[in-house]
Amino acid sequence: MILFKTLTTPKKHLPYFRPDERILAFGDSLTFGYGAARSESYPDNLQRTLKRRVINDGIPGELSEQGLIRLRTSISRYRPRLLLLCHGGNDILHNIDDRRLRYNLEQMIIYAHAHGVDVILIGVPKFSLLHLSEHPVYEELAKQYNLPIEGDILSTILHDNRYKSDYVHPNKAGYVIMAAAVEKVVREKYRFEE
Repeated sequence: MILFKTLTTPKKHLPYFRPDERILAFGDSLTFGYGAARSESYPDNLQRTLKRRVINDGIPGELSEQGLIRLRTSISRYRPRLLLLCHGGNDILHNIDDRRLRYNLEQMIIYAHAHGVDVILIGVPKFSLLHLSEHPVYEELAKQYNLPIEGDILSTILHDNRYKSDYVHPNKAGYVIMAAAVEKVVREKYRFEE
């Protein structure tokens, strides 16, 4: 059973997320929805539950350095209010230096903030032959920039064969769980009532 944090801020004090505002889900194959049908990705599930436009801007196989370049175009094109940043899995799989990953993620956060876009981080776990563990880079950045974070849902999903399509990707059921966890964090930051 997966437990989620409860709301800590009274809803009436949260800013309202208008129906015409957009959420940009930005990342790699975990955002794209690899391992399930495209309409079963976590951004698609999130769009259905929040009843707000959630743009799936995931590119399978992309490294964070490429994502940093691409983010500029994506923010300019979609003009989101909120960026859901779930990137770095390919850097981790390819054993790219953590300092490089941290720099690229940090620059994405800085760029988004400079353009008036809020950021929520979604942590990607470290993969090894024996287990998955939380990657410290995401928590460090969340603390440094005072960002909301969903830091452990991917590790939780990928520890359970019922929810994964392969070693590093959720399946349809896993993406539903991922979307629910991200939704909890988003709803701690905004009000969505019509």
